[in-house]
Amino acid sequence: MERPGAALYLVATPIGNREDITLRALRVLQEVDWVAAEDTRHSGQLLSHFQISARLISYHEHNASRRIPQILKYLAAGQSVALISDAGTPALSDPGQELVRACIQAGIPVIPVPGPVAAVAALTASGLPTDRFVFEGFLPLKPRQRQARLQQLAQEERTIVLYEAPHRLQRTLQDLLVHCGPQRQIVLARELTKWHESFWRGSLAAALEHCLAQPPRGEFTLVLEGRPCSEKAEELSPSEAEVRQELARLLAKGLSRSAASRQLAQRLQGSPLWTRRRLYQLSLQLEPLPSGDPDDEAESLG
Repeated sequence: MERPGAALYLVATPIGNREDITLRALRVLQEVDWVAAEDTRHSGQLLSHFQISARLISYHEHNASRRIPQILKYLAAGQSVALISDAGTPALSDPGQELVRACIQAGIPVIPVPGPVAAVAALTASGLPTDRFVFEGFLPLKPRQRQARLQQLAQEERTIVLYEAPHRLQRTLQDLLVHCGPQRQIVLARELTKWHESFWRGSLAAALEHCLAQPPRGEFTLVLEGRPCSEKAEELSPSEAEVRQELARLLAKGLSRSAASRQLAQRLQGSPLWTRRRLYQLSLQLEPLPSGDPDDEAESLG
C-alpha cells in the first residue's frame, strides 16, 4: 500500500484499552512523516508499545497558534501529518478543530481515521435513548457562561453527553440538579474500557448522594436524559389556581359541575394533567351553585 500523501490524518487512539486501536490507525501512524500529539511523552509510550518509530511534534491548546503555521509548512512541502490526542478521537473537545479549519482553508486534505470515542461508548451502554443526542463536552467554567449553558441544557429534549473531571463532578451534578430537577435520569460512565470501568445509573438526586458518599476517581462521561415530555406538559398546563378560577366562572354562569368540567376538559385537551374526572373532583371543592343542580349530587364520571 502506498505511503500517505500530503494530508492531515485525524487518527483515533484508545481511550484506555490499547487493544481498541485499529489496524488502519497503526498503519497510518507508522507511515506518516510526522505525528502531532497532545502530550508527546504519553503518545510516545503508545507508539513504543506498538513498535512504531515516528517523528513527534507537540500540539496542544497552549501552543496551537504557534504550531499551526509550522504544520501547514510541512504539509505544503508534501509531507503527511497524523494528529492524535491523549485518548480517543482528535478534534473533539481539544484544539485539533483549529488545525482542521486551517488545513481546509489552505486546501489541504483532511482524512479521518475513525476509532474509539468515549461519548459514543458511554451513550450506547447508557440505556438512555440513542436515536437523538447532543455532545456537549465540558461545561464552561466561567459562572455567567456556565449558567447560560445549563439553562439551555435543561430545555434540551435529546439525550445529552458531557465530559467531566473527577474533582468537578460533584459541582456539575449539583448544577444539573438545580436546573433539571432531582428526578432527571443520568448515567455516570467511569474509566471507559479500562480495568475499573463502571456505570452508575439513577436520578440526579441519587447521583449526587452517590458522589458524596464515594468520592469520584478517574475520568467521567455523563449521559443525561433529555427533558421528559411530562415536564413540558406540566409547564404548559395551567396551575390549579387558574383552573379553580375558570371552573368558578363557568359555575357562576349557571353551568352544572358536570357541564363545566366537560367544557373545560375540551378546552384543555393539550394538557394530559387536567382530565374531565380530575376537573369534576376539583369542582366539588368549590362553592355550590346558588340555584343548585340535582344532577350534580348524583354525577359520576366513571
